[in-house]
Amino acid sequence: MPRQTAKAPRLVNWIQTLIREGWHLLGSSQAVTVAASHIDYIVMCRTRKIDTRGNRLLGAMQAASLERIDPHLEPVELKLGALVCDAGGLLRHAYFPRGAVLSLLTVLENGSAIETANIGREGAFGLFAAMYSRVSFNRCLVQLEGGIVRCPIELLHSEFKRSEHLRDLFVSYSETLLSQVQQTVACNALHTTEERMCRWLLMMHDRAAGEALPYTHEFLSHMLGANRKSVTLAAQSLQMAGLINYHRGKIKVLDRRGLEKASCECYAIVKERFDAFLTPPSTAVQGDTKGRSEK
Repeated sequence: MPRQTAKAPRLVNWIQTLIREGWHLLGSSQAVTVAASHIDYIVMCRTRKIDTRGNRLLGAMQAASLERIDPHLEPVELKLGALVCDAGGLLRHAYFPRGAVLSLLTVLENGSAIETANIGREGAFGLFAAMYSRVSFNRCLVQLEGGIVRCPIELLHSEFKRSEHLRDLFVSYSETLLSQVQQTVACNALHTTEERMCRWLLMMHDRAAGEALPYTHEFLSHMLGANRKSVTLAAQSLQMAGLINYHRGKIKVLDRRGLEKASCECYAIVKERFDAFLTPPSTAVQGDTKGRSEK
């Protein structure tokens, strides 16, 4: 489970106990000094503002919605490969990456799984649950470590009903995420392992801001739904062409343009859709599209 970074409620209980029972042990002046320092910490935790600019979806919300949501946004620390929620699991929070990348996997009856979408700072995991079901259709894992904040599902559901702007925003993002799933399905079925690897590496390179990617061939085979041998051969081919460097579980993109040329069209199509999801098309049936822009 994700580890919470704020522990204000626990500190409140500690201070109450200190004031009630520890006064005579420490002496009044010392007790007041210690309690005051912890109260300052609690006030800081409760009044802190999350920088919503780190996530495009949060940054596109109207000020009134953010004012209601912000006090409940909670930073969490998740390691590479950590399970956020399993398929069929009940979601209590939606997760907004601010540097991390989450992978959505479809799990089959025999236990095998394949990635059908990934989510970075452009979006969130759990919006379908916030809008209606409360249940995750996918297994969600941490694919790249980084910042994440989460928000209670019930609060987002309430805001979804309250704000037409937020409804339009969530529906637009969800439609775009669905288009990524559909494109990935077609890509996995019709394109070569090398083309698919290029598409996947480009998407991760965008999110990792050019840093080396910490992935083994075994991990890539699970993400791409390909056997390890074909993944190894594809990686060797890309390295021989000077597009990537692979060493001890670290992949570094050397030739970005060359990798784009070697990729199938799926990378460019998905990127274009995510770049545009905050701008409603002229054909959209919406009552209020004002203010849907990153702040």
